[in-house]
Amino acid sequence: MDDVASQFLAGNQTTLNLAVALLLGAIIGLERGWDAREQKSGERIAGIRTFALVGLLGGMSALLAREITEWAFPVLLISVVAMAVVAYSERLAHIRNFSITGMVGMVLTFCFGAVAVAVDPVIASAAAVVTAIILDKKEEIHGWVNKLKDYELDAGLKLLLISVVMLPLLPNEKMGPGGVLNPREIWWMVVMIASISFVGYFAIRLAGTRKGILFTSLFAGLSSSTALTLHFARQASKNPHLNAQFATGILIACGTMFPRILVYCFVINRDLLPSLIWPVVVMSALLYVPAFFIWRRNNRELQVSQPTLNQNPLDLSSALVFGLLLTAILLLGEFLGNWLGNAGIYALAATSGIADVDAITLSLTRMSNNSLAMNTAVIGIVIAAATNNLVKSGLAGFIGNRQTGLLVGVPMGLSLVAGLLAAWLQ
Repeated sequence: MDDVASQFLAGNQTTLNLAVALLLGAIIGLERGWDAREQKSGERIAGIRTFALVGLLGGMSALLAREITEWAFPVLLISVVAMAVVAYSERLAHIRNFSITGMVGMVLTFCFGAVAVAVDPVIASAAAVVTAIILDKKEEIHGWVNKLKDYELDAGLKLLLISVVMLPLLPNEKMGPGGVLNPREIWWMVVMIASISFVGYFAIRLAGTRKGILFTSLFAGLSSSTALTLHFARQASKNPHLNAQFATGILIACGTMFPRILVYCFVINRDLLPSLIWPVVVMSALLYVPAFFIWRRNNRELQVSQPTLNQNPLDLSSALVFGLLLTAILLLGEFLGNWLGNAGIYALAATSGIADVDAITLSLTRMSNNSLAMNTAVIGIVIAAATNNLVKSGLAGFIGNRQTGLLVGVPMGLSLVAGLLAAWLQ
């Protein structure tokens, strides 16, 4: 009785999977038919009916390969490819269109049907939907490609190189004094920083070259808040009547640094989050809230040019320098922690924060996984972030003007005191 029930359930599941294979073919065929809707009947090589049948044929090939002969799938796949090649060759004789996208879509549809029956209908469904979207977004994708600059494509490929190729090749083991150096973990942090900067760069790039201060500041903070600070400070020196607006942008960009810190901790050491979240929330709030009131009080219609970030959104030489900086800070942190205790860590945090907050943040977060106490890491991160923001406020006053420096410096100072107090109380 149990065997009969099992066979019945298996038969029903196979029927459902074949129905999924047919439906997935129909989805892709619907997109193909819509794309060729202006053509007359008989001029279209394949539409919703053909693709639906190809999906079903793929499902049947997987079923036949399982029940009768393993040759069923490859033979039928080759048959589908042969039919597609013949059809497109005949069409090419009348219409000079060399695109093989439709033929590739047909072969994929056959494979999706087979996957729905033999592997997992959920995987097949997800892949088919993504395929239909890619086929439907032809104009948009071509538009993105035309807008892409050569150095941006180069940056994307380099990001894939350092993440997909280089990262898995590095040894995943502890090295150096106290075992603080792990090549793969250090490079993973380099990849994470590069990825965040990459996203920040294109968030501005894709939105256009001229956007409002608020939008520009928010996303430039992901890429380089220092670059934006310098850019807005220069504009403030030329347009002193807009000091408040530019100060608002600097505060927003510097405030965006704090959510980045939480992302680093979430990825590297989540145990640090409960101790770090309140100082970070307090410090970011004391930048965002004044920025909101300054903007509201001085709100005007204003468009500003995009800040000059790194021309190449990803420079491998910069990535290597960042990796070396991380390694040096990890070694110095271990040395100073053993020699001077917490005072050495705090001094290192303040010194490192002058130039870059990401390296010291990642280093202290990494060290908190091993020998460094949680509260010491939190206070060190707060010191580094506050020092970095104070340096930016100094740049705003020195390069911009006194009023811009005050509008930026007062909230920065309050943020520093409140962040250290919140960290110390915990």
